[in-house]
Amino acid sequence: MYKQFFGLREAPFSVSPDPRFLFMTRYSQEALASLTYGIQNRKGFILLTGEVGTGKTTMLNKLFDWLRCERAATAFVFNSRLNTTQFLDFVMADFGISCESGMKSQILMRLNQWLLERYAAGESAVLVVDEAQNLSTQVLEEIRLLTNLETSTDKLLQIVLCGQPELEVKLRQPQLRQLRQRITLRCKTHPLTLEETHGYIAERLRIAGADSQPIFSPAAVESVYSFARGIPRVTNVICEHALISAYVDQQRPVGEETILEVAHDLELDRAEQVTGAASADTTENVRLMEALQTLATMMDRLRKTE
Repeated sequence: MYKQFFGLREAPFSVSPDPRFLFMTRYSQEALASLTYGIQNRKGFILLTGEVGTGKTTMLNKLFDWLRCERAATAFVFNSRLNTTQFLDFVMADFGISCESGMKSQILMRLNQWLLERYAAGESAVLVVDEAQNLSTQVLEEIRLLTNLETSTDKLLQIVLCGQPELEVKLRQPQLRQLRQRITLRCKTHPLTLEETHGYIAERLRIAGADSQPIFSPAAVESVYSFARGIPRVTNVICEHALISAYVDQQRPVGEETILEVAHDLELDRAEQVTGAASADTTENVRLMEALQTLATMMDRLRKTE
């Protein structure tokens, strides 16, 4: 609809996690380097966290592109609302491992045998779990036990846990301290700065086929940043709607007024006011949760000394 008007080959601001559009900031470069380094060196457990909409799944898709080039075997658990039996079944099916028995002991023996075969062939096996903040304590413990599949020198299975900041809070629970201790690398995605937002929008437009003529005015980009607060997913939604609106009005470049109208239609101006009012309460709640977890840890230690 608007692509011809703006001289684009494809829609530049789709919310689909297309790895071609991954914008490499300093933080995303560090995160991707940590992921690839950890897998190459068989570090076992890697944690990737970040706020909603900051590009975690896009980064995972970029990682999968690299893993395919490396001919690594992969399993991707995207539904974290599973019990332990369902989780193991999902992992086995995604790795393409057949097991005649439904007994857990037999499943784990078959998985271990398969991993040893991959290791002997010089191949890596990588398990990626998305939305891991929703995993139950039982499933997280099951994942920890999978790291016991190892040789005397290397981990046979490389595991990437990806989730929102709530995952880090969950991992501080005393009953998950063994899992927490096994995490060898931690990396994060971050919101964009204003300067990065300028680069992000320009890069997505370039990949979509834009020429050198400006499509968004500098003031429009600054307005996008003020409403999106550096969150790439929200930036995409605003820019997509702004391009449609500007096309209808036959306006180029997209101006600040268009962004303000779009933000109002999406109720982002109202959300900004609510966020400001609620931020103090949210911070206090997080502090309270951390204080309670610290207290639980201390009580657990006291019980062990009695």
